Amino acid sequence: MKKVFLLLAVVLGMAVTQANAQQKSPVRIGIKAGVNMAEWQGQTINSAQDLMDMTNGSLKRQMREGFHVGGVVSIPVAPGFEIEPGLLYSQKGMRLVGKIPMEQFDFLNAGVTVTNKAEYIDLPILAKIFIGDGFHIFAGPQFSYLLSNKVQVQAGALGFNALNQEWDVNNGFRELDVAATGGIGYRFASGLNLSAGYDYGLTTVDANRNFDTFNRVIKASVGFTF
Repeated sequence: MKKVFLLLAVVLGMAVTQANAQQKSPVRIGIKAGVNMAEWQGQTINSAQDLMDMTNGSLKRQMREGFHVGGVVSIPVAPGFEIEPGLLYSQKGMRLVGKIPMEQFDFLNAGVTVTNKAEYIDLPILAKIFIGDGFHIFAGPQFSYLLSNKVQVQAGALGFNALNQEWDVNNGFRELDVAATGGIGYRFASGLNLSAGYDYGLTTVDANRNFDTFNRVIKASVGFTF
């Protein structure tokens, strides 16, 4: 999988060099960063949610907060149309938050939080269509390589943590994740970019497909192109 990811990066680099030599409009290099709100969705997660509801809602799904940061290259293809590959570090995963059933000691407010902390390198290849001066829509495929995957368990009562531990759980998780991504944005004349997007995972996070679950990420970004 690492070789596939590296090959994609090399091919994109060659495309940028070729486009820069042929296009009258310059290829623009940029940086971007922003926040992620990530979760898992799929048949397995839906079944788990049904089970949670049967337990009177003592366990709830939440999005994992994270961030993304990296660089992009804007390649003009035609008036109002660009191809924009990027390379970004991105945090994904999901979170479960629950209350430990202790009826006689309910005042302790004992709870547990389980967080899947997945760290990826994303390689999106976006087609951007500009409508007006700076407003644009974008969409395209995204290839992601899993750098690390950890599970963090926190438990406590009365606001104090009694347990805070992490485990590496890379085994069994798919190294190369493929998604469709899209969104809207606005690029100012100064080069400042604002955008919001959504990643829709197409491959299961589980390499063996033992559970039918996919990455989903809402993203808000700010960037600058030079």
